[in-house]
Amino acid sequence: MSDTLMISVSGMRGHVGTDLTPELVTRHAAALGAWVRAAALPGSGRPAVVLGRDARTSGPMFAHAAAAGLMSVGVDVVDVGVVPTPTVQLAVEHHHAGAGLILTASHNPIEWNALKFVGPDGIFLDAEAGERVRALAEQGPPRMGWEGIGELREDSEAVRRHLDAIFALGIIDLEAIRRRRFHVALDCVRGAGAVAMLPLLERLGCRVSGINLEPDGRFPRPPEPVPENLEELGRLVRESGADLGLAVDPDVDRLALVDEQGRPIGEDYTLAFAVRAVLDGRSGGDAAKVPTVVVNLSTSLVVEDAARAAGARFLRVAVGEANVARAIRDEGAVIGGEGNGGVMLPALHIGRDAPLGVALILHLLAANEVRVSDVVAASPRYTIVKAKGPRGPELQLLYARLRRRFAEAEADERDGLRLAWQDRWLHVRPSGTEPIVRLIAEAPSQADAESLVAAARELLH
Repeated sequence: MSDTLMISVSGMRGHVGTDLTPELVTRHAAALGAWVRAAALPGSGRPAVVLGRDARTSGPMFAHAAAAGLMSVGVDVVDVGVVPTPTVQLAVEHHHAGAGLILTASHNPIEWNALKFVGPDGIFLDAEAGERVRALAEQGPPRMGWEGIGELREDSEAVRRHLDAIFALGIIDLEAIRRRRFHVALDCVRGAGAVAMLPLLERLGCRVSGINLEPDGRFPRPPEPVPENLEELGRLVRESGADLGLAVDPDVDRLALVDEQGRPIGEDYTLAFAVRAVLDGRSGGDAAKVPTVVVNLSTSLVVEDAARAAGARFLRVAVGEANVARAIRDEGAVIGGEGNGGVMLPALHIGRDAPLGVALILHLLAANEVRVSDVVAASPRYTIVKAKGPRGPELQLLYARLRRRFAEAEADERDGLRLAWQDRWLHVRPSGTEPIVRLIAEAPSQADAESLVAAARELLH
């Protein structure tokens, strides 16, 4: 296997044409279809799989390959086209489909693409199901004759239903948002974002100044919505006089904010703002219950502070949307997510959802009559430093060295090694999407966070 073909629990990603090929996509799509057929109840009719993608230039090629693989094993395909990842997840539930297949490499550069497998519950496959699909791909699932192949149909209403579901939640004060008449600067990095974000913002009564809205997959900058990639959006906010800036990644499950002065505030504030919006809005019988918030081990303390300030129970789990999603479901959490700008609200669906995040954040700003910078200023300040290192075979040795170096810290080995103190932490873990080790630290100051990362980097070599 190539070093750049990354196999994960719920799919795979790789370089287009060298690692990830149409033949590989067809085989693994057929395996997913065979898994769906095996799980279907007798007499329930021919099962279906929802197929969607982001705007990458390799998307049409892989979509045809995936549809062929699925149909070849007797599964119907519901093609929702170029849409956000959360739109596909909701469509799986809407169509009572046996699975979903999303073609997106998320924040990876343009030369990458990926297959992501979604279960019938709209959540990415767990390890057991993912292993079954991989085994079927290795065996080569049996194909159908002409009379047994699946059918292909299109669904052009998936985005509209997604937005309708957000507005039907009952926690978004639509009139308050419309009264604010927000002027929003929007950067969709030429991914799938504009197909959902523009109609969403229109329904919210916002005026939009946009860049990179064309969904052609030709990313004009590194596609991850981190501060160093949002200079152009910050400039647009300042020059247009916008109230805030919004940036999404290519498949629209991550959201980052820029304040009214054009300053990127960091993705962790996305979830912190959303947590505040949801917990502040609880009323009636819900207000008497202790709410639960679930995040991953690399999520900022600013989210934990927001949750605890509202009296919430706060839980951390291993990195990965599927891990957070299942903990949200199992713990009965009211909201959760990941500190990379991913907001998950089980009242809608248990998946990261940037359009949902936008609605919640505009609700928070409108209901409290504040600006983005006001909410940031009222929050405790932390600095996160992220670095990467080569992934070698001796990770356990590195973890042991770190535990000895920082013996006073609270250690958590559920996902790599996380060392925690009262107001800072260090997380070292192998990436699930790249052949690297991620080094992440958070502390009240840049210097303190950099010191933690430097210590880990020193012991890595």
